[in-house]
Amino acid sequence: MGGSVLPSGILAPNLTPFEDDGRIAEALYVAHAEHLLAQGCAGLIPFGTTGEAASVGLEERMRVLDRLVAAGVPASRLIPGTGLTSLPDTVYLTRHAAELGCAGVLVLPPFYFKSVSDEGLFAYFARLVETVGHPALRVVLYHIPQVAGVGLSVPLVRRLREAFPETVVGIKDSSGDGANTSALLEIGGLTVYPGTELLLPQALAVGSPGCITATANVNAPALVRLARLVHDDPGAADTAFEDVRRVRLAVQAYPPIPAMKALLARRTGDARWRNVRPPLEPLAQVQEEALAERIGEG
Repeated sequence: MGGSVLPSGILAPNLTPFEDDGRIAEALYVAHAEHLLAQGCAGLIPFGTTGEAASVGLEERMRVLDRLVAAGVPASRLIPGTGLTSLPDTVYLTRHAAELGCAGVLVLPPFYFKSVSDEGLFAYFARLVETVGHPALRVVLYHIPQVAGVGLSVPLVRRLREAFPETVVGIKDSSGDGANTSALLEIGGLTVYPGTELLLPQALAVGSPGCITATANVNAPALVRLARLVHDDPGAADTAFEDVRRVRLAVQAYPPIPAMKALLARRTGDARWRNVRPPLEPLAQVQEEALAERIGEG
């Protein structure tokens, strides 16, 4: 995989479906992944925030990732989340993904530890890269400070990129701050994915290859169309943007993971989609109906 290019376009941090007894519904997981790719998603982010990664065990993640690839999903279109507070666990997941041939890994900073310095964070990522030591390893940093409680400053990202130019190749910027995304795009050779389609048009205009957005789970065709129109027909892109913005804001009005799962349950008739792992709770029926009505599926 050396020298590989990260996917360009709309990437989906795919949801994780669960059986009624709490086990991962693995066949449904694979089917949903295949469906997202068939709808035009350029890649998938298994076990990101949207995939309830913090509630899924190491062996579960590895088994499902193996199953995806065995089912024919190209590893070159997968960037699994591997970042944990424990460096050995992060190394374990990251090495597995690199050996599987994944396009990259999406790595959170060690999120339990607050007020850590850039020096400490640099040491964490440096130790990860050096310990995994795999030539295929490509790291996409994950900046989501409002959730992780730990952010990745632009100077730190630049330092990591300069120290490991063959390995630290990208970042998902879920800060929601367009100025931060623009500053990251100024780091030479770094692939920058905003974490929301609300920043997609402006990000594409200044060099981003696309975005990683949770709502691709329920709105992929519209998002793929928007990305195409930004380049091909800017006038039509304005209308397309309003359509995806409406869906995004509707989903954001509720707990987003249960909300998107509720929409998939309604669309597919498979009630398992409503299952989440504690401490999350399924969307209340009245909320589900209000959300469906708001996006025209009532």
